[in-house]
Amino acid sequence: MSVNQGTRAYDAVIVGAGHNGLVAAAYLARAGRSVLVLERLGHTGGAAVSSAPFAGVEARLSRYSYLVSLLPRKIVADLGLDFRLRSRTISSYTPVERAGRPTGLLVGGGEARTRDAFARLTGGAREYAAWQRFYGMTGRVAERVFPTLTEPLPTRDELRRRIDDESAWRALFEEPIGAAVEEYFEDDLVRGVVLTDALIGTFADAHDPSLAQNRCFLYHVIGGGTGAWDVPVGGMGALTDALAATARAAGAEIVTGHEAVRITGDESGAEVTYRTADGEGVAAARHVLVNAAPQELAALTGDTPPEPAEGAQLKVNMLLTRLPKLRDPDVDPREAFAGTFHIAEGYGQLATAHAQAAAGRLPAAPPSEIYCHSLTDPTILGPELAGRGYQTLTLFGLHTPARLFDGDNDGVREELLDATLAELDAHLAEPLADCLATDADGRPCIEAKTPLDLERDLRLPGGNIFHRALSWPYSQTDTGRWGVETPHPRVLLCGAGAVRGGGVSGVPGHNAAMAVLEQGA
Repeated sequence: MSVNQGTRAYDAVIVGAGHNGLVAAAYLARAGRSVLVLERLGHTGGAAVSSAPFAGVEARLSRYSYLVSLLPRKIVADLGLDFRLRSRTISSYTPVERAGRPTGLLVGGGEARTRDAFARLTGGAREYAAWQRFYGMTGRVAERVFPTLTEPLPTRDELRRRIDDESAWRALFEEPIGAAVEEYFEDDLVRGVVLTDALIGTFADAHDPSLAQNRCFLYHVIGGGTGAWDVPVGGMGALTDALAATARAAGAEIVTGHEAVRITGDESGAEVTYRTADGEGVAAARHVLVNAAPQELAALTGDTPPEPAEGAQLKVNMLLTRLPKLRDPDVDPREAFAGTFHIAEGYGQLATAHAQAAAGRLPAAPPSEIYCHSLTDPTILGPELAGRGYQTLTLFGLHTPARLFDGDNDGVREELLDATLAELDAHLAEPLADCLATDADGRPCIEAKTPLDLERDLRLPGGNIFHRALSWPYSQTDTGRWGVETPHPRVLLCGAGAVRGGGVSGVPGHNAAMAVLEQGA
């Protein structure tokens, strides 16, 4: 589908049909505004898509983004989305060898069961009590902070007063998160499990003075006011499909294969020049919302780009004929893989991996975490595969910054994948390779994406899944009322690089729409 060539006028033109752009489109169209969404790719969804990556295999995976925590129920309710989430009964499983025998820590399945798991691993009650205190603290912060994400930005002092807990404020907002982890916990494995939430897509040490790890940790524990990470039924594409349908039903025009190449404007309005296979066109608008990275925004407007961003993760999608057996005899693989399966993520291991990557080397023991979507939501598999017991695995690797892949992306990808799977195999009673399904051409059903792959496929700068370093959820210099404003009065940033962006949340899209509606004409 395409818009007519020449200049068309709209109330709002949105650049990019990822989930945030679609949220903004749906809100504005439902408010009676004329909306055009321009998408460069041949489909909507951006990084929040479901696709079948393996030839001839009926399995639609959440290929990039894969879990949901930060999407406010308010957005789902406001837009009347036909979209569901399922909770995971198991939070996590972390295998380890202690005293020469395989064991691990299973979190979930009820309080008594979790308490017993901590006692078996650590030999006492202290660590579980510390766990309850620590996550009681973060839970109280989550209850107070999460509702603010869809409100005008509070000041730092306003947010501090709202949290009303000085020890929590110090632990999360002022001191490196490593200090709190070490204060609360003694066991190396438990410390590592806690720290991982500070390192998802963020290349930082526990004690990094920039507090980048604290901001990452905060967004990972406040979602929904509880910090729970849920499984999207039908895969991540179910969300963006629902958003696109809602926006279109309200009157928004969404066109794919339309690449924005330039934005110009003044206080009265703006124009977006776009390119299609048939040539160029121009769309005029009272407001332009850019659902792309700040670097892309700068390229479109001719502004000086921000500091380069850098991603730091390996994303691996797999399809298995069965879940592998574990060396730990006390845990069922269907439980271990239902939550987050932590690999090489002890506290000391994470520090070593960071130091090695910072020195320009791949981590010798790459840390990563895995979960099985199909255990919670088998609808992503075709009936035949589901009936035969097939399962998906999603792996997310840490501490692999984009710089490590410069010069030989393909070669380093394979080396890192082999090393990462070797770390997993160390905790399995059978090689993962024996469980991998094959596609129609007889190839193993496994694909890996480096930061450079994400930059190429999705234009994520440096492969950074957040578009740039995450921000504190309060106002700072030049952040504007909603955190989406730019130096151009009629141009707003509605992507993950906005203040309070990152993750599958829809928050920047909501906030950009609110900023437009507040401005009136």
